[in-house]
Amino acid sequence: MPAATLGRRVRNDLVVDFAGALAGLGFGATLALGLTAESRGALAAPGGISIAVGRLAGLAGTYLLLLMVLLMARIPAVERAVGQDRLARWHARIGPWPIVLLGAHVVFITLGYAQSSTTGVIRQFWLFIDSYPDVLAAVVGFALLVMVAVLSVRAARRRLRYETWWAIHLYVYIALALSFAHQLATGASFLGHPLARVIWSSAWASTAGIVLVCRLGIPLWRTVRHGLAVVAVHEEAPGVVSLVCSGRRLDKLSVKGGQFFQWRFLARGMWWQAHPYSISALPMPPYIRVTVRTDGDHGRRLESIPIGTRVAIEGPYGRFTADSRRTDRVLLVGAGVGVTPLRAILEDLPSGVDVAVIVRCSSRDELVLHRELEELVSSRSGVLHAVVGPRDKVRLDERAVRRLVPDIARRDIFICGPSGFADGFVGTAHKLGAPKERIHLEQFAL
Repeated sequence: MPAATLGRRVRNDLVVDFAGALAGLGFGATLALGLTAESRGALAAPGGISIAVGRLAGLAGTYLLLLMVLLMARIPAVERAVGQDRLARWHARIGPWPIVLLGAHVVFITLGYAQSSTTGVIRQFWLFIDSYPDVLAAVVGFALLVMVAVLSVRAARRRLRYETWWAIHLYVYIALALSFAHQLATGASFLGHPLARVIWSSAWASTAGIVLVCRLGIPLWRTVRHGLAVVAVHEEAPGVVSLVCSGRRLDKLSVKGGQFFQWRFLARGMWWQAHPYSISALPMPPYIRVTVRTDGDHGRRLESIPIGTRVAIEGPYGRFTADSRRTDRVLLVGAGVGVTPLRAILEDLPSGVDVAVIVRCSSRDELVLHRELEELVSSRSGVLHAVVGPRDKVRLDERAVRRLVPDIARRDIFICGPSGFADGFVGTAHKLGAPKERIHLEQFAL
């Protein structure tokens, strides 16, 4: 492994370990906050255990919800160390637990108070809403969280446009804002405990501050600093266009081949939407290029976007870069527009790296940036394979891959394309002996 790559990997591992330890300590402290608020007498009273379980579930669920927000806050150090795809997987794995725990909080608290006051469950729930401070707002916040959770289920998400899915997730911030006040106003861990109130409020304020800085402050500063604007639009293949933008100080942008930005084109009807697109070439100041599909409402508008349109950017993001490799032999595998980040990686690889490239498409006119790929691969004395034809007739199976790249087990493999294609090639690579740690994945999916 190259020394520079090893050094980056060690630093990244330290960041991940530190962040993980900090998250674990925070969760432990949250549980301790709930447990120390209970007394033996309170637990022995009617409904006492149910109330204690409800309080603990509420604190744990809220902490995990804050952690989910931080995972997607685009914190630069964490983003560089982990990568957004991995953070998104962690976010998705944690996702059900806050809903389950907050649901348990509602159920057990209501049951416990109903038992202690010999009131019916429905009557007690109504009393919470009608008489307890800020509980109505918290109920509305929980309802919003349930809505987001339901619409985030894979079956529902596939039916949503990216813009809709993105907008729906903004309701999480509203839900958190609605839920905060009732914790301090009614929570046993905070009533009469000023230090606990300060610590809990600081955790919420820190989370909000990090989100505001990383999701608004840094992108706004970077957008103003670089002043990007669209200067040209080129068709690369049917349904695929490249947008060339000019800007200032692009040599200071610190972007690597394979990374992506959230692009916000400030044209009428588009300014409120941010979409993730990988750069398709390293910046050549004053120009930077992105190549995108034109399916969907947003993509179709990009085909005819007015020249001079200003562009806001957020990023760069992602660890799908040459820095992830462990060897000096690389295989780049792309399908359709998935070749665009691979083309930028190819440009960014050190000169001594042995390169093989496989591109997959249904017809030759669908080859994206193929001439550029040919020139870059040829300049490195590498090998480029274009696998063209219907998938049921021209297969990219284990036998075909072994023939194209006999030494695949000794290469780092970078794969980018639709999820079905990427997952299929990962399985093929494993069968051919490629170790998991040398397979690097970037999928184009919602």
